[in-house]
Amino acid sequence: MQGIWVTELQTPSLALSCRVKKTLHREKTPYQELCIVDTEAFGRMLLLDDVIQTTVKDEFVYHEMIAHVPLNTHPHPQEVLVIGGGDGGAIREIIKHASVTRAVLVEIDARVVAAAREYLPEIACGLDDARVEIRFEDGIDHVRRFESQYDVIIVDSTDPVGPAEGLFTREFYQNVFKALKPDGLFVAQTESPFLNGEFIRRVYYDIASVFPIARIYLATIPTYPGGLWTFSLGSKQYDPLEVDPARIPRIPTRYYSPEMHRAAFILPPFVEEIIRPEEERE
Repeated sequence: MQGIWVTELQTPSLALSCRVKKTLHREKTPYQELCIVDTEAFGRMLLLDDVIQTTVKDEFVYHEMIAHVPLNTHPHPQEVLVIGGGDGGAIREIIKHASVTRAVLVEIDARVVAAAREYLPEIACGLDDARVEIRFEDGIDHVRRFESQYDVIIVDSTDPVGPAEGLFTREFYQNVFKALKPDGLFVAQTESPFLNGEFIRRVYYDIASVFPIARIYLATIPTYPGGLWTFSLGSKQYDPLEVDPARIPRIPTRYYSPEMHRAAFILPPFVEEIIRPEEERE
């Protein structure tokens, strides 16, 4: 079939390809290869080092679930930190919460933010809100410098390779714990249960060794490897399973809802098996 295609090698034996209508932007930043293309299937798409980060067609699933689950688990989030997420999607969802007085975006690559502002305005539209502070620095160093600062920390990172690898370690979770207030909580994207089971298991038990409450929840994101995606949550006090749906405010969303909040934590047996203690596994 003729035409230009963009292909992400999601594993050594699996790829996702999309037909490209137009390449909108491509550059080598100090940190990575950045590309934005307009695809027939998913509209405009952001890739970093040839890995799909977000698309205008399905981004709402990821950004709503990484933001609203923790923000509605905490009864009154005011100070929120996002590590990564330079496209601005998580920030857009965070500022829908009236209780939030300050949302700090820590993104190491300023060019990602600039490109999102220009080519993905429907995703980056919240970055100019008066409550938002953008800092171009390393997220690992940022959390190391603070103590009892944030109500909620969201780790909206790339895959756990290269510079992002340090965002998936027990040491990092210990620093996140320290940077959170006494009743704070955090959430991170943690890959596909179809393709990254051992990784998810390790991360879950690292979080559980640091936080009194550790949970995994799911969302369906077509452009991410395997289509089914996990998020891992660590909390000092509040359990997302104990949130009263009647307390969750109705805000404009397309995937997340009070009902989806609870449903996302109902894990299929094969995902439960991933995080089951070794002595209970068959």
